[in-house]
Amino acid sequence: MNETPGLSEQYRKTSPWPLFIALGVPISEIGLVFDIFPVAVGGLLLFCGCIAGMLQEANYTNSLWNSLTVISVLLFGFGSVLLYTNPQVATDMTMRAYAVLVSGLIIVGGVGVGKLFVPKQLQPA
Repeated sequence: MNETPGLSEQYRKTSPWPLFIALGVPISEIGLVFDIFPVAVGGLLLFCGCIAGMLQEANYTNSLWNSLTVISVLLFGFGSVLLYTNPQVATDMTMRAYAVLVSGLIIVGGVGVGKLFVPKQLQPA
């Protein structure tokens, strides 16, 4: 009798990314609701890092750093829009905008450090 019916040995059993992606945004929102800025930024970093990791694991990108660069540009754009629309909106989204912008800034710093200090991996032939 087979212990794992329907599973082939060529496929991985599980991926860790969906759990952490599902936790990233709620952690960030908890930080915003309770006015804990580092938790809000940390949740966004968890979410964005896991998105980049999942893209690389699925072979959609060759480099983790390129996808993180695109994600940081998207974060800067979204944070700028939030800061621009904040005076015109009745609700206060300043903390959310700053959390998004700081997350983008931290990711850009991480990409810079990663490209400088992480050795290039050998490409499969």
